[in-house]
Amino acid sequence: MDVAMTSTTRTVCPTCGGPVSDADRYCETCGAELKPATPSTPALDTDTEPTIELNPKAGTAATAAAPGPCRSCGGKVGAEGYCETCGTKAAKPRDHFTEQPAPWVAAVCDRGIRHSRNEDAVAIAAEQEPGSRALLVVCDGVSSSLDSDVASLAAARAARDVLVAGNAQGMGTEASRAAAIVARLNAAADAASEAVLANTSPDSPNPASCTFVAAVLEDGLLVTGVVGDSRAYWFPDGAEAVALTVDDSWAAELIATGVPRHEAENGPQGHAITRWLGKDAPDHTPRTTTLRVQQPGWLLVCSDGLWNYCSEAAPLGDLVRQTAAANGNDPLATSSALVDWANAQGGQDNITVALARL
Repeated sequence: MDVAMTSTTRTVCPTCGGPVSDADRYCETCGAELKPATPSTPALDTDTEPTIELNPKAGTAATAAAPGPCRSCGGKVGAEGYCETCGTKAAKPRDHFTEQPAPWVAAVCDRGIRHSRNEDAVAIAAEQEPGSRALLVVCDGVSSSLDSDVASLAAARAARDVLVAGNAQGMGTEASRAAAIVARLNAAADAASEAVLANTSPDSPNPASCTFVAAVLEDGLLVTGVVGDSRAYWFPDGAEAVALTVDDSWAAELIATGVPRHEAENGPQGHAITRWLGKDAPDHTPRTTTLRVQQPGWLLVCSDGLWNYCSEAAPLGDLVRQTAAANGNDPLATSSALVDWANAQGGQDNITVALARL
């Protein structure tokens, strides 16, 4: 199914969360006057973003900086991308990058061991006060397309930017506030989908596509949205771990019929997804979940490169808690250690770990 591109950017009403466009002066849902949006959440720390720029020509990417020293020996990396001392091929900035907009929120995105490129992407934002407001987005590019690495990064950043710009509070009740956040998640998924389309080569036989998962935390209210099989989990201290998302996948459908999780997820179609973002996507409206956070804990948003090796919420929660304790409960160090753990298990896929410590 082809998706028509328009020049109007869809957003949400800051009062009620209803859908509006740049051309609207008043919200058709609640009648509020619409003014140009101003970001209320601190911008992403650009010092930690990968030095990747999206080329105006769809489907291409360019590095913005020369490669650093060789990671193997410290020697000079030549223009062709190989160390002039030991001959090791230099890592690309896209292969491994981190983000940490606030001390309590961080993410690590890594190529893994087996794949030749990193098709995962992450984009996050947060206010400085711990537990106040955080926005975490993870997209996992489908490897059959030549453009999915570029498209997934564009999608994650586009979704994050929509979530940063909107801070609708609803009509004064928690239910209306949750509905406003859901509307923002829908708008973020729309923006991510448009970014994928904008970064798909028109002559590609396999259009770029990716999964999408986003978590919005605002003053104790946690809302997640998912398309595909990237996931979000909530691991409260001293309480039962919670899987916040349900995969759009063949394995999830088998599990729903009673097939054991291990058997379904490790079968021949274990990672076949039934929904995604992209030109040929059947539907990209996120499946959402709302939770009131009432105690300290860890919010995890990740790609299947991590949960491949520990899928169920309880053991994954134990892994995150133990890893965090060994790393001083620091979100960036813990995210990095979890990526290292996944690579130690085989690193068969790209790995993305985004954590918020509440």
